[in-house]
Amino acid sequence: MELAYYSDYAVRLVNTEAPARNKDALTSVGAVRELFGANSQAARRATEADVTRFRSVRGRLRAVFEAADEGDETLAVDLLNSLLLEFPVSPQISGHDVRDEDGTPDWHMHLADHPSNATAGYAAIAAMGLAFHLTSHGADRLGLCEAAPCRNAYLDTSTNRSRRYCSDRCATRANVAAYRARKRLEAEERAEEESVRSADAVQPSTPRTER
Repeated sequence: MELAYYSDYAVRLVNTEAPARNKDALTSVGAVRELFGANSQAARRATEADVTRFRSVRGRLRAVFEAADEGDETLAVDLLNSLLLEFPVSPQISGHDVRDEDGTPDWHMHLADHPSNATAGYAAIAAMGLAFHLTSHGADRLGLCEAAPCRNAYLDTSTNRSRRYCSDRCATRANVAAYRARKRLEAEERAEEESVRSADAVQPSTPRTER
């Protein structure tokens, strides 16, 4: 498993909350366990106490995305470093998959965590994955959706660093909203021009004063 894969752990956790909509999907142990995806062994460690702990880590990860989105790379790095120090991991070479028919292992880097609880394990992996993405691609590749009120986190993997939305759905919604706004502005400008012309047409002419 490549280290880049782990960056998605951070995105998944951050996007369990929509602050602008006052929505929070992280309300139960089941919701916590779903975040681990296929890592069922780690998910089984989750308890009720992890719900609150996960929310705390989520807020800190969102702060990293917010700093990066605002162009403050130094703050984003500082915030991420604090998570890395608090939740360390042990990189290991893993070969649990087979590369070809002769049984040669598919060697790759794996982040082995030794957590005291489910939150520590998840936070360690999420922070390391996000750190790998930031140092490999740049802090400007960490963004927050511009389609208000969404503000979901995303990782920009576009070739020209042009991504602005978390999904095609949000991109379409934003484009439609911008189109309608332009049409309203054009209609208002036309109405104002017609109003001026109408006023000029009915304005009485001022007779000349004879000397």
